[in-house]
Amino acid sequence: MFSRGRTDAPAVWKNVLMTTSPDAPNSYAAAGVDTAAGDLAVELMKSAVSRTHGPEVLGGVGGFAGLFDVSALKEFRHPLLATSTDGVGTKVAIAQAIDKHDTIGQDLVGMVVDDIVVVGARPLFMTDYIACGKVVPQRIADIVAGIANACAATGTALVGGETAEHPGLLGPDDYDVAGAAVGAVEADALLGAQRVADGDVVIAIESSGLHSNGFSLVRHILASKGIGYTDHSNELGGIVGEVLLEPTRLYTSPLLRVLADPALAGAVHSLSHVTGGGIAANLARVLPVGSWVEVARGSWSPAPVFRVLSDMAGSTLESSEGTWNLGIGMFAVVAPDAVPAIIASLAADGIPAWVSGTVSFAALASLAGFEQGAKGVDGGAVRLTGTYAA
Repeated sequence: MFSRGRTDAPAVWKNVLMTTSPDAPNSYAAAGVDTAAGDLAVELMKSAVSRTHGPEVLGGVGGFAGLFDVSALKEFRHPLLATSTDGVGTKVAIAQAIDKHDTIGQDLVGMVVDDIVVVGARPLFMTDYIACGKVVPQRIADIVAGIANACAATGTALVGGETAEHPGLLGPDDYDVAGAAVGAVEADALLGAQRVADGDVVIAIESSGLHSNGFSLVRHILASKGIGYTDHSNELGGIVGEVLLEPTRLYTSPLLRVLADPALAGAVHSLSHVTGGGIAANLARVLPVGSWVEVARGSWSPAPVFRVLSDMAGSTLESSEGTWNLGIGMFAVVAPDAVPAIIASLAADGIPAWVSGTVSFAALASLAGFEQGAKGVDGGAVRLTGTYAA
């Protein structure tokens, strides 16, 4: 399915395309589409993509559709498929501004595949889509290599993709990326609000930075201060654009190891990926109606990137809690007796985690200050309390 620049065309068709004079007034090249560049991009990315393929992937690179053997699902008692789709948002503008494209792919996988593990599913395969104004083979190959490397890290086969050249709609250096993935989970292992109980503990799992949300605000703040992406910032500790492109942390494999640990069987009740909507809203989505949690701000110290940007904006960290993750990339709602083991397991994978709150079903006199549910989900109620640790 990697039909980048019509690489899915038969050999005769490709020869016609590549031998047609680009000076012909009505040629595809004259319209701004370089099919030869698309073919070269595929050649550059093939080895990275192939490294994500196990025996379940059939057909390799170049077909109209990616094929994945799901015979293993016959061993499931009651298999459920989980799917997710997303993009990277305006973070791509920073990659384009500093001509650095090898991390955006990981951001895409993080946004897509880490949504699948939230329900307890193991990812199976992923496809991607890149729209650009002009195919620059090495740039496309860098983006896809980042996607492929992150897919390999999460145990996800990259089975297909498309690069579409849109001259006149996008500038020569403009592009956007999107992807979709599919995973599987046993029905009786499905995570969610239905498993959450009174007294469950909320574990916050550290983010690597901004991840891929809130970059319209980031870009607005920098523009208002006249700060360029290639400028050096002592406060941020490096070139502005490079600091902001810190890739999204991948949680899938570490969390799957927790879920597969026999000693922790059934201990994780729900997971929340802290993406668009911020901290309270995303946690509220995976709590049952009638429950509530107070997340203690004092349980962690937001990373410098959040503090510096807030200072530049002349605002507070609290004002961006609905936009940025402020240092929490995931929440896990778990049985109290499993907390030490889960935190230790994540630490063994290099991911700090800490207790940030406790679920309660006790009646509240008022929900003032709480966020209840989000994105169409009528869930629990969450509010952040106290002040952030220094």
